[in-house]
Amino acid sequence: MAGNVVVVTESNFKTEVLESKEPVMIDFWATWCGPCRAIAPLVEQLADDFKGRAKVCKVDVDSNQRLAGDYQISSIPTLMVFKDGRVVEQILGGRPKPAMAQLIEKHL
Repeated sequence: MAGNVVVVTESNFKTEVLESKEPVMIDFWATWCGPCRAIAPLVEQLADDFKGRAKVCKVDVDSNQRLAGDYQISSIPTLMVFKDGRVVEQILGGRPKPAMAQLIEKHL
């Protein structure tokens, strides 16, 4: 991952996401997923755009199957926004950058 995107794993999920003071958007993805690769540059841009105001993270569902199961990820990409340790937004599939930004904006 490049730039300001935080790579979240099962070992740092609690600290990076559940205990975060700022809203967190997570892109649940996998390396073999074409739509995931298509939105990856947009996710990286959002991480830069929201630096210091919100956290933008990626979770590889293949490497973190327990997390994917805990959050019932059955289709990827799935974007989730967490605030105060709980899911407040979820969308399935890729979206244009403005739509993804709006998911974060409304929880700042």
